Amino acid sequence: MTRRADICYYILSLAISLLLALPAMGQRPTESGKEATDSVPLFCGFAVGIDLAGLVQYAVSDYGQWEGSLRINLRDKYFPIVELGIGKASHDDVVSQISYRSSAPYFRIGMDLNLMKNKHDNYRIYGGARYGFTYFNYDFSRPGLKDPYWGGIADYGASGVKCNSHWAELVAGVDAKIYGPFHLGWTARYRKRLSQSNSDYGNVWYVPGYGKSDTSSLGFIFVFSLDI
Repeated sequence: MTRRADICYYILSLAISLLLALPAMGQRPTESGKEATDSVPLFCGFAVGIDLAGLVQYAVSDYGQWEGSLRINLRDKYFPIVELGIGKASHDDVVSQISYRSSAPYFRIGMDLNLMKNKHDNYRIYGGARYGFTYFNYDFSRPGLKDPYWGGIADYGASGVKCNSHWAELVAGVDAKIYGPFHLGWTARYRKRLSQSNSDYGNVWYVPGYGKSDTSSLGFIFVFSLDI
C-alpha cells in the first residue's frame, strides 16, 4: 500500500470512528448516575460558506483562490466539513524573467470541534484538522536565450506540467452570528505537506489550495456563511 493510500485509509477510519462514537459522546450523566440522551438532536443543520480572504488575495496579488465550504452541524459540537475551490496563479518573476501560470481545483475534508462551554450559543470557538489534496497542471516560460555556440534563440519553458500535492492542516478559529442565519468567521491554519510530486523542472512555485510552496506553512481564511 502506498503512503498516500495509507494516509487516506487512516483519515477515513478516523472519520468513521468519530461518527460512530457521537451517540455515546452526546450522552450525559443524570443525578441518579445513569446516562440520559442529550435533548439536542444529532443533526442540527448545515452551513454553506465562501472564503472572502482568497478573493481579496487574488485581487491584490498574483495568486489566490475561489473557495466554498459545506459544514454539517452535529449537536452544535461536532462539525464535519468539506472545502473545495479553484486556485489560480499568474506570476512573472522580474529577476529570472520566468512566467508561471496555473489554475486547478483542490479539496479539503476534516472536522471542527466547538470549544465553547455553552455549545448552543450564537458564537463558537473552533479547533480542528483538515486533509487537503490537489492534482494540477502548470505552464512556465521565459524569453528565449541566444545560443553562444550554434547561434539562434533557444526557447525555455513547458506547458501542462502535471503535479499533485497532499497536506494536513491544524485549524483554530471563531464564528459569530451577525444577523438571522448569516455568520462571519475566520480560521488560522498551520499546514504541513505530506507528499508532493515535482516535475523534472524543479519545485513548483504555487500549489492550488496550499499557496506558495516556500512560504505557505501558515494561512488565514475569512468566511461568510449561511446557516440552514
